[in-house]
Amino acid sequence: MSTITRSASASPMALNGIIDASLFPLKSTADVINLFRRALTSGIEPDLTLLSIVVGYIELSLTTGEAAAQAAQAAAAAVAAGDISQATTGGNDIIMGNSVPFPVVTHELIAGLYKKFQTILSVVEKPKPHRQATREVIKKVSDVIWNSLIRSSYKDRAHLQNLYSYLSGNKLDCFGVALAVVAGCQLLGYKDVRLAISEDHAWVVFGQKRVETIEVTWHGKGSEDKRGQDIRPGIESGSWLYLGGLAVVCERGMEVAAICAALNISLTSNSDCVEVADLQQQLLWLLYDLGHLKRYPMALGTLGELEEIHRTHPSISCEQLYREAIESARTHYRNHHVYPYTYQGNYYNRLLKYRDAFAAWANAADVIRLYTYQCRDDEEIYKELLDIANELIPYVMKTESSGHSARSILRDSEVFANLLRFYDGICQWEEDSLTPILHIGWAKPLVNNITKFDYDIRSQVVIKLPEDLEAEQAKAEQAKAEQARAEQEAKEAKESKEATGSEALEGNNNKLVTKEEWFSSHRWSVLGIIVPRRGFYSRLTPKKNASRVILIVVYYVLENSY
Repeated sequence: MSTITRSASASPMALNGIIDASLFPLKSTADVINLFRRALTSGIEPDLTLLSIVVGYIELSLTTGEAAAQAAQAAAAAVAAGDISQATTGGNDIIMGNSVPFPVVTHELIAGLYKKFQTILSVVEKPKPHRQATREVIKKVSDVIWNSLIRSSYKDRAHLQNLYSYLSGNKLDCFGVALAVVAGCQLLGYKDVRLAISEDHAWVVFGQKRVETIEVTWHGKGSEDKRGQDIRPGIESGSWLYLGGLAVVCERGMEVAAICAALNISLTSNSDCVEVADLQQQLLWLLYDLGHLKRYPMALGTLGELEEIHRTHPSISCEQLYREAIESARTHYRNHHVYPYTYQGNYYNRLLKYRDAFAAWANAADVIRLYTYQCRDDEEIYKELLDIANELIPYVMKTESSGHSARSILRDSEVFANLLRFYDGICQWEEDSLTPILHIGWAKPLVNNITKFDYDIRSQVVIKLPEDLEAEQAKAEQAKAEQARAEQEAKEAKESKEATGSEALEGNNNKLVTKEEWFSSHRWSVLGIIVPRRGFYSRLTPKKNASRVILIVVYYVLENSY
């Protein structure tokens, strides 16, 4: 690749309608990284429209079209012949070089598409000085973009999440529409409009304090139009889709991170484009180094997966990135994000670290129990948890039960406890939902998984319900109060020299023995689990949507608890 000399003061910003021609052409990944670095460090807001068009053009050029199709056929032939030496990601996903030349990004191409977007938005009124966006303005921008889409784009298809897809083919997916609205508002001069991202949805926040919200796109396979509405009803419904109002609210640098994290590296259903993956990986590391991923757990998880496939950082491992994603979710979002734990659990599963995998999956279930299952909105996380419950865990059980080993996870009471915690979280997620989760498709794997653990392992697990803990605390407080009262009465009795009264009161100064002390005194190796108020326990009582199979689990546990 030839070296392009650029002005040191050149800025990639085009918010004034003029794109600096000296920044082009872009002939390599390094050129694109330099463009993004300038955009993020120039002291001016990065232009979302420009950056999305650039990476979108590169992505689609490398993954679609005739050249990419030929490369995909060659990849499939290589797989069929078994002539693959590259690392695999697990399953059928294979990272492959597709031999498609890096597309040259020209000034004429980008400037033309940029001008087209400006023309599309020209029907929307630009703000007066120091004016903020209103719900009506954002809805109008959304309408303009929405009405220009072709209807076939309302599907779960790849490579529709960027502005190049929109400006070259009038196609956008759910995330793409939200991004286009935010980029459009930025282009018009509304600086208070920001992108909000959950784990499977996106919307807009606006206003001086960025507490006002508005739907600007659809979600899922349908095209239900909620645009213009506040997201509060979704939060109040308890849907995971809205993360209880604790979604990622982006600053401009994080919106650039969202553009990069949304890059789709898939070439075919079972092969990925190594050039796009490399571009995404380098861009995410740039954003990581600049601090734009600290509050973005999903982007950290995506970078972790890329590093797991092909490590490029000398000191930060993919495992550390997965831990950082979890820490970010705990620190900034009150532990309301599920995917950081599934990223980690699936990673440990691929490494055959099953104990750690079960703990991570149980932690994921502890998060999902915070929500109420909504059939239409929660489809993606439902499929994720179903895959763990019915595919990954049964495979682990089959593998571990095929031989006899003292170190098998089937001889580990903590693993059994985490398995129960995983299912209990899903049970609680189902509570108060109009749609049952644990249908017959879950039953057989669930029972098989539970019965893999022997009696002596199950008997080491003690389930403590909140009612038990509350009762113990109440008794302890009552005992403490009675003791204080008795001491006071004894003191008064001594002062009045009523010996008989003192003797009577001494018998009241008793200390209650708690359940923990009883177990400790017997020197049993007991692993206590605090089970939430809802979950397994609630299924002991007849209730709508109660899955009878859970009673089997409760029976197995409670028969050996005490």
